Amino acid sequence: MKDYSTLVFEQKGRIGIVKVNRPEALNALNATVLEELSDIFGEIEADDSIGIAILTGEGRAFVAGADIAAMKEMSALEGRAFMIKGQAVMNKIEGLSKPVIAAVNGFALGGGCELAMACDFRFASDKAKFGQPEVNLGIIPGFGGTQRLPRLVGKGMAKMLIFSAEMIGGEEAKAIGLAEKVFPADELMAETEKFAELILSKAPIAVSLAKAAINNGVNVDLLTGVNFEAEASVAPFGSEDRQEGMGAFLEKRAAGFANK
Repeated sequence: MKDYSTLVFEQKGRIGIVKVNRPEALNALNATVLEELSDIFGEIEADDSIGIAILTGEGRAFVAGADIAAMKEMSALEGRAFMIKGQAVMNKIEGLSKPVIAAVNGFALGGGCELAMACDFRFASDKAKFGQPEVNLGIIPGFGGTQRLPRLVGKGMAKMLIFSAEMIGGEEAKAIGLAEKVFPADELMAETEKFAELILSKAPIAVSLAKAAINNGVNVDLLTGVNFEAEASVAPFGSEDRQEGMGAFLEKRAAGFANK
């Protein structure tokens, strides 16, 4: 893994931990951060020694939005290009073949909330704050927020959060479906890593294709979705993992999957 100017990477076993490291700017997303996030998740995708990723932030923020000082000087065309660049990063993270957990340690606002929503799970600290405050700045969420938020919390709740620019805490985020789990701040990373290890104990091909089936299926009609599921089930059914998993079940022992 190469060195990055705005990110810190650590590998613990088969867990890759990516930390946005601009605490002086509350980890705000500028062009450099977006480019480096795209690069590092490309490296994670290609690295067979990594089976799952955790994304978090340094200091008191996960990511407190995009870099407003940089955005203020953008023309309309430059702003569009910046939004498209941000969307590409979010799409890349969401489409990763490996699970990604957002460990939301603090502020996840604007682009930071959108970044968290691109991950498979959002585990929040009890100090976390989620929000889409873009209308306070005269703009709208542009990194996928108007699309992912209603898919997670429903159309009405998404409109409430986006139109009001209201910030909510971790427990409320969990109650509406924006976060899956909430932990005390000093337990967040340990609990997130514990869950990551649980996923790593499962068949990796099955997890990867289940992720693809879910991500593709939620945006199509049910019949198209179940047809996609049928196709996605072929590779796991023909894998060594299937033989090991079913054999372990019948023999009443723990499965030992490849790359475990």
